[in-house]
Amino acid sequence: MATISIIDGYIDEPTCLGVPPYISPYPRYIAGAIKDFSKEINIKYFTIDQIRSNPSLISIFEKSTIIIVITGMVVPGKYLSGYPLHPKEIIKIFDKIHNPIKLLCGPAATFGFGVSGGKKPGYYHDILTIFDALIKGDPEIVISELLKNNLQLDQINMFQKRKNAEQIRNYAIKGAEIVSQHPFFPNRLIVEIETYRGCPRSLTGGCSFCIEPTKGLPDFRSIKSIHDEIHELYSNGIRHFRIGNQPCLFSYQSEYIGKNECPKPNPNAIEQLFSGIRKIAPDLKTLHIDNVNPGVVANYPDESQKIIQTIVKYHTSGDVAAFGVESVDDAVISQNNLKADKNMILDAIRLFNKYGSSIGSNGLSELLPGLNFVFGLKGETKKTFKENYSFLQNIVKENLLIRRINLRQVIPLIGTEMELIGEKIIRKHKKDFQSFKYKVKTTIEQPLLKKLIPRCAILTDIYPELWKGNITFGRQIGSYPILVGIPGKYPLNKPLTIKIIDHGYRSVTGIPYPLNINTCPQKTIESLNGIGKKRAIRIIKNRPYDTIKDLENILDDKEILSPIIPLISLDENGD
Repeated sequence: MATISIIDGYIDEPTCLGVPPYISPYPRYIAGAIKDFSKEINIKYFTIDQIRSNPSLISIFEKSTIIIVITGMVVPGKYLSGYPLHPKEIIKIFDKIHNPIKLLCGPAATFGFGVSGGKKPGYYHDILTIFDALIKGDPEIVISELLKNNLQLDQINMFQKRKNAEQIRNYAIKGAEIVSQHPFFPNRLIVEIETYRGCPRSLTGGCSFCIEPTKGLPDFRSIKSIHDEIHELYSNGIRHFRIGNQPCLFSYQSEYIGKNECPKPNPNAIEQLFSGIRKIAPDLKTLHIDNVNPGVVANYPDESQKIIQTIVKYHTSGDVAAFGVESVDDAVISQNNLKADKNMILDAIRLFNKYGSSIGSNGLSELLPGLNFVFGLKGETKKTFKENYSFLQNIVKENLLIRRINLRQVIPLIGTEMELIGEKIIRKHKKDFQSFKYKVKTTIEQPLLKKLIPRCAILTDIYPELWKGNITFGRQIGSYPILVGIPGKYPLNKPLTIKIIDHGYRSVTGIPYPLNINTCPQKTIESLNGIGKKRAIRIIKNRPYDTIKDLENILDDKEILSPIIPLISLDENGD
């Protein structure tokens, strides 16, 4: 029986995320295409982090018939639980594997390897010689054709793409079972769901730096197709979903596509989509969204209000609508054909605050905007940085809530207008960008974070992901989760309820709540206000305590204990 190995080196695109805890559609669709051809083929799925931690897995690949590597960063971010495959790793892992057919797909195959923001992706000669082919079309379609043509690579068009959105329906359903092979399955894995590809703004060329307009006008998946895929994923054990694979969720199933670059939303379609998801996945734990065009929200506030209210009704709290702001400098907006001006963006932020800012069950606001800025675009000057900063100051002054601010430098991708400009504006304003990032972090992001998650706020379902020294770092599962630092070492992957005790610039510090004083680590006790190292050692030495009075008796300053009592418990049940 033939074996096909799928290596998930992770992808990060403008409209799709596949870095843990996310799994993108790429491996699922590819697995579905293989299953659609033959149920007899053995499909092995590995993440690059599994290979990093266990290099002996490489021996399995030599016995495979085909090795398919998925990877590529188009919009590099900061990652906690995994990092996309680096070009040097490809050489190290795959150079000595000779027997299988080796295929590269994803953004790295289409655009080259993007290693960091502000740098043009490139192809590496050594890597090109390792792979038998680079799939620049849709991998699931190309793989299907390769199997049908008895693995004859010279017979296959590597640029071949799907004819329409419904062509991948069966692949999405049949490939759902691959999720069980992901190391984060089932409790920590969130599945990225595609609703459509293409951009409504391709009518006018779209943003100068974005690849989405090159895919043409939107080709929507049907609501039934999406429901069928989610039903299959749910049946296979998935409980975390993000409706994130599209440029603007609010434009889904709009009847004005092709008539207006800022199409009137279709609230009924969003209602059908989300209400249906809740029916077929009644016990889901996460249902979040991603990209929303603020220009659509500002131009159609009534329809957008209905959609916000619909999402809040059916989703899970802590959700984020990512706005592609890019810049509020009119010159940059004009020269790069951006989505909206600063007044439109402010209107959109206000609407989300009005209907999405209430605190939900996990301790965060229901649905708030996140702001993405891109630097190095045409028309950018020193004035651009001043205008962007002034805009953010106004948000703080107006007491509006923002879930996140993402500042990055443009990657000049092949096929976009910015390809011709390259990195010259980035290089020119390198110091301005670094200074701006620091200024925003210290004077904008922290004040916003303190309003968003005040001291003593309680966040539920924080999954510890890694240790750094004596600090445990964890996050909730969902869109752009807040990083939580927990003093002390706690078991990884076991969810905690956390009470916030301090704020960083983009993260918070918290302790398990209620805190079992009889079992918690010393570092956690030290973090309690007024305790410190010496008192913490004394508390540890005299454990266990049956009553609060017992704890009070070993402290030299009884007043210290008063504000701490509401935080602690003496047994595992929180009593």
